[in-house]
Formats: sequence, C-alpha cells, structure tokens
Amino acid sequence: MSYKAVLFDLDGTLLNTLEDIGDAVNRVLELQGFPAHNMDTYSRFVGDGAINLIIRALPEDKRIDTIIHPCLDAFLEDYGRNWNVKTRPYDGIPELLDTLTVRGLKMAVLSNKPHEYTKQCMKGFLSDWNFDVVFGQRDNVPRKPDPSGALEIAEQLNIAPSDFLYLGDTETDLQTSIAAGMFPVGALWGFRSAKELRENGAKVLIRRPLEILNLLD
Repeated sequence: MSYKAVLFDLDGTLLNTLEDIGDAVNRVLELQGFPAHNMDTYSRFVGDGAINLIIRALPEDKRIDTIIHPCLDAFLEDYGRNWNVKTRPYDGIPELLDTLTVRGLKMAVLSNKPHEYTKQCMKGFLSDWNFDVVFGQRDNVPRKPDPSGALEIAEQLNIAPSDFLYLGDTETDLQTSIAAGMFPVGALWGFRSAKELRENGAKVLIRRPLEILNLLD
C-alpha cells in the first residue's frame, strides 16, 4: 500500500528523553523524602502523560491528591529547566526524516507529553525538518490511547487515517493507532519489549528507524 503520511510518537520514538524525565522526577521525590527509581523503572512509568508518571513514581500510600499535584507541579518546573541535558534523537532518526522529506510524505507528532514541552523538544532537537502538525497533551483533548488527537491530525492534513503509518514504542501508541484506523508500527529502540508491542497490535516491528521505509517501497 502507498502511504501518504507518518505519525510519530515523540518520547521513546523520535527522542530518547528518558534520563531527563527520570532525573527530574527523582529530584522531586528526593526533596519529598521518597525513594528514587532507576531508568529501567522509568521506562515502565512513561507513556501515559505527566500526571500518571508522577502517580506511578510515588509510593503507593502517597498517591493522594494533596501529594500528587504539588509533585506534578514541581516536576514540570524542574523538567522545564532541564529538558535538554541528556535528551537526543535516536540513531537513524535524522536520516529517516531526511528520506521522508525527500519522498514528500507528510509528517506529524502526537505525544502525551504536555503540549508546551512537546513543542519545546521539537524546536530544540528536530527543527531541521518540517512537521505538518505537532500535538502534545492539550487541555480538553483526551490523552492517547483515545484516538481523538490522531484523527484531528488526519483531518487537518486532509489524509484518510488508513493512509497513515503510525510509529510508536508503547502499547498506548499501538492502541491509539488501531483505534484511529492507522497502520501500527512498533519501535523496538524505545521503552517497551517486542512481546508487549506484538500483544498490543503492532503489525510490524522495526529495530532501526530506516526499516520503516520497507513499508513504503
């Protein structure tokens, strides 16, 4: 099939943001006297938005509103200052974006990261390429895996959902892709295992970004 657009997840797909996210949460936890986590653990916590990240990072008996929301605010403030310390595009992503651009495919991003931070990361690391639509988590728009954001992107680009490849690294991305009627591709360099991606509906798994081009030939 000839696809017309690629919809990307951001964290764990285009950018390796894990250490900057985990470091920011750990600083908040340590200030509160709560135990910190290693990065392998954070790879399980991310993907469903900032508030769910904080809830998962807190001790179970501390997951109450009077603790969650101050910790969330502190995390967003810290991450807003330290979002680009260790974050980098994954190997092969620049080459993939170059190739998609040359081939004339539309490119878009849909993330559960807060919208302002999504835009910030895109500007800081991926401004060399033209993404037609970039959405992070916005007020009054359901988070992934709700397909609303993906369908809004398809509508804005005037491209049928079935003409999109959707590349993501978590079950949330694959569930979003399927619900939106897009073709779900799992990125094995991200935050979840091949088993989890298969179980959540990935039709193709790729180990390197440029492998997605096989679906376009």
